Amino acid sequence: MQPFHLPEFYIAHPPRLNPNVETARAHTKSWAHDMGMLGPTVGGDVVWDEPTFDGMDYAGLCAYTHPDADAEVLNTVTDWYTWVFYFDDHFLDAFKRTGDLDGAREYLDRLATFMPVDPAAMPEPTNPDEAGLGDLWARTVPVMSSAWRERFAESTRNLLLDCVWEIRNINGARVPNPIDYIEMRRKVGGAPWSADLVEYARGIEVPEALVGSRPLRVLKDTFSDAVHLRNDIFSYQRETEQEGEVNNGVLVVEHFLGCSPQEAADRVNDQLTSRMHQFENTVLTELGPLFDEHAIDPAGRASTLSYVQGLQDWQSGGHEWHLRSNRYMNESAGARQVPVLGGPKGLGTSGLSGLARGLAAPGGLRNHSRGLSAPAGQLPLPEFDVPFEVSVCPHLPTARRESIDWAGRVGFYDAIPELGGRQLWTEQDNVGFDFALCSAGLDPDATAEALTLSACWLTWGTWADDYYPALFNPTGAMAAAKAANARLSLFMPVDLGAVPEPLNPLERGLADLWPRTVATMAPGARETFKSSVERMVESWLWELANHIQHRVPDPVDYLEMRRLTFGSDLTIGLSKIGRGGLVPDAVFQTSTMRGIEQSAMDYAALINDLFSYQKEIDYEGELHNMVLVVETFLACDRDRAVAIVADLMRARMRQFQRLVLEELPVLFEHHRLDAAARRALTDYVGELQDWIAGVLLWHRDTSRYVPENQRYPPALGVVTAVPRFAPHGLGTSAARHFVRTPSPRTVRSSS
Repeated sequence: MQPFHLPEFYIAHPPRLNPNVETARAHTKSWAHDMGMLGPTVGGDVVWDEPTFDGMDYAGLCAYTHPDADAEVLNTVTDWYTWVFYFDDHFLDAFKRTGDLDGAREYLDRLATFMPVDPAAMPEPTNPDEAGLGDLWARTVPVMSSAWRERFAESTRNLLLDCVWEIRNINGARVPNPIDYIEMRRKVGGAPWSADLVEYARGIEVPEALVGSRPLRVLKDTFSDAVHLRNDIFSYQRETEQEGEVNNGVLVVEHFLGCSPQEAADRVNDQLTSRMHQFENTVLTELGPLFDEHAIDPAGRASTLSYVQGLQDWQSGGHEWHLRSNRYMNESAGARQVPVLGGPKGLGTSGLSGLARGLAAPGGLRNHSRGLSAPAGQLPLPEFDVPFEVSVCPHLPTARRESIDWAGRVGFYDAIPELGGRQLWTEQDNVGFDFALCSAGLDPDATAEALTLSACWLTWGTWADDYYPALFNPTGAMAAAKAANARLSLFMPVDLGAVPEPLNPLERGLADLWPRTVATMAPGARETFKSSVERMVESWLWELANHIQHRVPDPVDYLEMRRLTFGSDLTIGLSKIGRGGLVPDAVFQTSTMRGIEQSAMDYAALINDLFSYQKEIDYEGELHNMVLVVETFLACDRDRAVAIVADLMRARMRQFQRLVLEELPVLFEHHRLDAAARRALTDYVGELQDWIAGVLLWHRDTSRYVPENQRYPPALGVVTAVPRFAPHGLGTSAARHFVRTPSPRTVRSSS
């Protein structure tokens, strides 16, 4: 008996079947035999027999997901999917069920060597996983660029190496929290790997200038999330009843919300629909400006749009295969018969019922239709489970006095001509905001100079928070906002050369802060710092774009972008540079360190969303607040949304603590870090603890969110705010990691 009824899925356009499907079926079965995947392995175990292999029909999967590939390419792509599913099933038997973490690491490390830069360096395979990967690597990469090879190798390594994360969850019977699950599933689930194969299957490559851009990153991430969430719905019964799996999105939501499997499946389907809408929105609103910005030629534009169509084909074809394959729970769904190469294939050509459901679901019209409502009022704050002691830097009085004076000197209290002579802040406002207190809690060990510099950065960023929406939001002036951002980059010369004459207080403040902050940095560190500031500034444009569309963002997109708008990513990047080369860069790329960082980022950002809710919703018409995002996504009231946000924060704090206490020591051993590197990482984690505790301290004491201090901006009435710079993000001090040497410390107890 199925644990739930399959929900009604939103499909953007009908699937199409590649006419070379039968050729691919015959080819891949012969290839699987040759690689040793069918029948007993060397040890005598049987992962697949022929009837099982035939019923799974990987050629059918690839024929639906790559309907335009020629016969030879379809054969190769089908072999890739045969290999990856064999690896998944073999790894389950050999390591997941046994919990053999050390054996899994050794096996995966060796398997990764079958993707050599030099094909002549291919090792001799000893099992079907190695034989299959080595054969496919040699057949595929010669026709692609070196840049694509690097991307595809990274996606494949992620697919392999982060399987260890799944084993740790299974061994600890630990169901991951929703944020951690989405992010890690992208790696272990393989959809980014599938997205890279789309380029090979269509005989194109996305222009390298676009690969790292936000729109292309979002397209790959939303594609991946939708693929994985769909698979989780179909595979729930097999994974939970037969495999003992805890890494399934339906189970994650069921556990997090304390709901039935049916409700959890429906919620996962809502998130799936929302991610598909995010994909479509990105295609329709972001690709055109991106092409113009990078002056992409017609051939490059055509390649990118071909890639987009390939991702769309994969979504529809993958869904159709799930309805047919014997791997999944699909008895009640019924497989639809579709004509070969039949049906429309453009963006948004869904059936009427699916289209109607898609528009009404999260991510559709619901996200664009937030109207005027009664005042939200002051938000009842939950209990904050911050177990870290807070300390305040003794240089606080000096930083208060000097940062408030500095704001006056650069013009933050002046009337602003471009705002019709309006004054954004008074000195009294700034005294009440007390950004120096935020800095003093974030960095209790700072020197007087470093603390003052930190407080000035906070002041600069928060003034930008108020200046940008007042200037750009009333008119939706995206071009003007981009021009303003471009000018800000001119005030951060890596060589500390000349800068333009500042035109406003924001530029004047940055022109003063930049040389004071980076004077002692090496050129490479300056480049990193500048890039971090630019990513944060660019994130303000994402907020402006949502306001232009009157669009409440998708929950996943919101959380990931919040790390940039909050300044967290910038702060953490600075902390890494401050390790003085003691910690290898590869350590910071591990799932353990990214998990520690991102759980801290999210907890601190959500503190801000709770305290700022009334200010943003009642007085600013803001759309970027996690409480509002949850209200919109779940169509629930404010109090229910607050409870869910609070639960999410608790989950992120538990994750932070668990990773530090359980997995950080394992990381030390696995990477064979010496004593100095271990002290540097321990100190770094202590700074993250200071950061969380300092953020909470400042929010409780600042006047910025006190209801009686709120007022509508004069002369403009109620305006919709746009870019929010959360001061406590950047203020972990843009300077402190370069002004002082990190001192040894122990990680404070979480009890």
